[in-house]
Amino acid sequence: MAPRLDFSDCWGKDSKDGTPVVVKMENPNYSVVEINGPDSAFRPVEKSRGKNAKQVTWVLLLKAHRAVGCVAWLATVLWALLGTIKKRLIFRQGVAVATEKLGKGKLVLKIIRVFLVASLAILAFEVVAYLKGWRYFESANLHIPRTLDLQGWLHVVYVAWLTFRADYIAPIIQALSQFCVVLFLIQSVDRLILCLGCFWIKYKKIKPRIEVDPFKSDDVEAPGYEYPMVLVQIPMCNEREVYEQSISAVCQMDWPKDRILIQVLDDSNDESIQWLIKAEVAKWSQKGVNIIYRHRLIRTGYKAGNLKSAMGCDYVKDYEFVTIFDADFQPNPDFLKLTVPHFKGNPELGLVQARWAFVNKDENLLTRLQNINLCFHFEVEQQVNGTFLNFFGFNGTAGVWRIKALEESGGWLERTTVEDMDIAVRAHLNGWKFIFLNDVKVLCEVPESYEAYRKQQHRWHSGPMQLFRLCLPAIITSKMAFWKKANLIFLFFLLRKLILPFYSFTLFCVILPLTMFVPEAELPMWVICYVPVLMSFLNILPTPKSFPFIVPYLLFENTMSVTKFNAMVSGLFQLGSSYEWVVTKKAGRSSESDLLAAAERDSKTMNQAQICRGASETELELLNQLKEQKEANPTPVKKVNKIYRKELALAFLLLTASVRSLLSAQGVHFYFLLFQGVTFLLVGLDLIGEQIS
Repeated sequence: MAPRLDFSDCWGKDSKDGTPVVVKMENPNYSVVEINGPDSAFRPVEKSRGKNAKQVTWVLLLKAHRAVGCVAWLATVLWALLGTIKKRLIFRQGVAVATEKLGKGKLVLKIIRVFLVASLAILAFEVVAYLKGWRYFESANLHIPRTLDLQGWLHVVYVAWLTFRADYIAPIIQALSQFCVVLFLIQSVDRLILCLGCFWIKYKKIKPRIEVDPFKSDDVEAPGYEYPMVLVQIPMCNEREVYEQSISAVCQMDWPKDRILIQVLDDSNDESIQWLIKAEVAKWSQKGVNIIYRHRLIRTGYKAGNLKSAMGCDYVKDYEFVTIFDADFQPNPDFLKLTVPHFKGNPELGLVQARWAFVNKDENLLTRLQNINLCFHFEVEQQVNGTFLNFFGFNGTAGVWRIKALEESGGWLERTTVEDMDIAVRAHLNGWKFIFLNDVKVLCEVPESYEAYRKQQHRWHSGPMQLFRLCLPAIITSKMAFWKKANLIFLFFLLRKLILPFYSFTLFCVILPLTMFVPEAELPMWVICYVPVLMSFLNILPTPKSFPFIVPYLLFENTMSVTKFNAMVSGLFQLGSSYEWVVTKKAGRSSESDLLAAAERDSKTMNQAQICRGASETELELLNQLKEQKEANPTPVKKVNKIYRKELALAFLLLTASVRSLLSAQGVHFYFLLFQGVTFLLVGLDLIGEQIS
């Protein structure tokens, strides 16, 4: 029976019985529809409900207004973004471009550009083939037509490319990828063993311990305390932002004033900075601190030459230990009392190294990612090597050396840009032992801009390869145990300094994008995803709060592998860039306690007046010149982010690879690499550039 619907009010007000309506169809399911009476849904609209229609109109107008506002907001954001990109890429307003040698650093950029152009050309072929349905290798039984049967020259080129790719390109990529995968697995096993060693140290609570009262005199006739003579050195070069806080922290260390001497080793070539440092030294000297200022007229050898010159002073022979702090380091007052006692009763101990802590680790994403790497380096690598091998690379600062160990190892040498690692290796070859104190931390800074970080990493990765070439004969001919030689050559130098940057760049920045265009040489998923994620988790374990940054950390390490690989090659083959030393730019960050102490000092009235009261005429002239320099110095101008073309080109390359992965219908690869490419673009536009200072 047909359904009954009432539409009477729609047809007339007086008729209530309804009118039969006949519906004719070719295959009718219903023949007659009877409308018997009015339905509540179709009753006449009352006058009182007219307001509801107006309300609906107003609601629609409000929604339309919101939509227009949202579109306007998106347009404004897009316009601002385009303006920013235009300013950075075209005009480069406010960017101070350093004067570099012509052609420097362009080799890697050209290589990446070649890969990028080739990948875009191949991608164009893949897109056309995908749209035309030329999927020849998806089915083994599919017949490949002969040349005469092909339709168009593009089809001919595409088939020729597929044949050439399978016969010539794929075998080369497969061989190289297998070699890199083996290196990757070896390095992963080494990292896993280090993490297990760190867990064992935590579980057994293994750490160096000192006596209850190490400075108590053993002489019964003259009881008391005997503090060894300690020399503290602060090498610096044009460190306008950090010199004051570093000198202030060192001068407040808890140690008898007659048993300590502080050397401020200033290599600045800016006279205004020299006056500032001299005034700071004069201020603390008036307060009774045993501190002197040294400036070299002939500045050779960078930091190693500066330290070597200072150790050549006649009064150094009266001191037993030497402590080194870079210009941005702020030791706690009890630093010497926590480190020097380890030397008592341990004549074979040559170095006590403290851990770094960073005052600006949460400043931006770049500092957070650096904190992950450095925390793993200190808490895992150096702590494990110091506990089980009594050897690790000296960090160049925040360490206490036995002066006898330095002298017997040949002192500071100027042959490389990693003088700290150089002296550590030579001391290890001479039988000296090292201790790492994970509980003793010294505040310092990490670079806040990518430009400063890149130059620092270039020096840190080119110097070890220089040193390896120079030290290899001495390591082989040394009288140390064979397993120590093997550890020094294969683990310390080859695996962690050479193999790591080589395979990370080759495997993840060259082979991985190529496999997206050469599916015959595709890498297994555990190489692309599972093992790198596991290794990243192990790296982040010392800093649990950094787990939200694991994905940016993975991507950032891939990008940085370009710089590290370039530095490794330049150091291994002794290229010109491997001998460059660029002072890492500091921001002058202070800890919270330092800021409170500075505020307390500023609140007192004994600033410059009290210093001048007991100062000589020379010091008064110095302070007057300092005041004039402060008045003459202009306000620093902010810089706009600077785009680095190598990293940006690499980002586009990986993004292109992700598009090819979509055409291959492999969703996991596509989403992983698409996110990787998009993140690289954001890093290139916002984070890799020089941060706004």
